[in-house]
Amino acid sequence: MELLTALVIGLLFAIGIYQILRRNVIRSAIGLIILSSAINLFLLSTGAFLGTEPAYDGAANPSDGLPQALILTAIVISMGGLAFVLSLLAVISARYETSNMDEIERLKR
Repeated sequence: MELLTALVIGLLFAIGIYQILRRNVIRSAIGLIILSSAINLFLLSTGAFLGTEPAYDGAANPSDGLPQALILTAIVISMGGLAFVLSLLAVISARYETSNMDEIERLKR
């Protein structure tokens, strides 16, 4: 199961990087979403150990609550970054009437 999880996280990470490196701004924003999801899954999988009970339960072998807090913080930060990227995309699309970075002349300088 750990191998499958590692392969899925690696595949999501590769797809996110590939989409970010594309010349289309919309696909770059989608790649940013996929990359942040891959990072959150990575944090969750590294923080999961043999604890079988929830972190808030008073059991003898609780799970660690720190990765959950880190993932929650990462989700909030990635949504703020995504909102900023989408606002830039809206301004670029309205000003230049395209989402292709090759067609925008002023970004080349």
